[in-house]
Amino acid sequence: MNNYEYIVASLPVITSDFRGDLDYNGVIGEIRSQLSKKDEEILDILLHGFDPEKLDRDFYLKALASKDAFIREYFSYDLDVRNTRVEFLNKALNRPEGLDILVLDEEAEPGEFEGWKQVMSVLEGSDILARERGLDDLMWAKIDEIVGLQVFTLDAILGFAAKLQIIARWLKLDPQTGRELFKKLVDEIRNNKNTIDNEYNR
Repeated sequence: MNNYEYIVASLPVITSDFRGDLDYNGVIGEIRSQLSKKDEEILDILLHGFDPEKLDRDFYLKALASKDAFIREYFSYDLDVRNTRVEFLNKALNRPEGLDILVLDEEAEPGEFEGWKQVMSVLEGSDILARERGLDDLMWAKIDEIVGLQVFTLDAILGFAAKLQIIARWLKLDPQTGRELFKKLVDEIRNNKNTIDNEYNR
């Protein structure tokens, strides 16, 4: 039996006045403890996708073949963004075209993905941190697009976990940006809860 309603209702073990270290492992551990074994395995795929050492061809093949829609769509976009980034660097550094591009289907026709222009626009910026923030903003927006209006679903929980990963990264890169993203996530959860409460009180 899935416990999505309870998990979503208890998500912010966090507050908007956050200033110190984010207990990322604690939050993920709390979510994990309430998932079925099957859903926990899906969560693991998501978390592995934030470990650069695991991002090889086998990982993406597994992710894109997942039965879970969030995993498929998120990592399809993630691969497109990463390949576009490599493409940009290859041109900037005069490296051979196609070097280090991860191709899953050798027979597929090469082509630009739908968000290519957005990603290239971010990469063409001169400020390194601004570029990193811009790419993470695109990933954040993609999470919102995939999750949509879902509330009590595994994909909504996966979306929360993915955003938490982005925040944890920024707390190391730029604490101020991390706190801003953290507040944004808390506000999103609060808005979702208000929507839930309104539905229950009808």
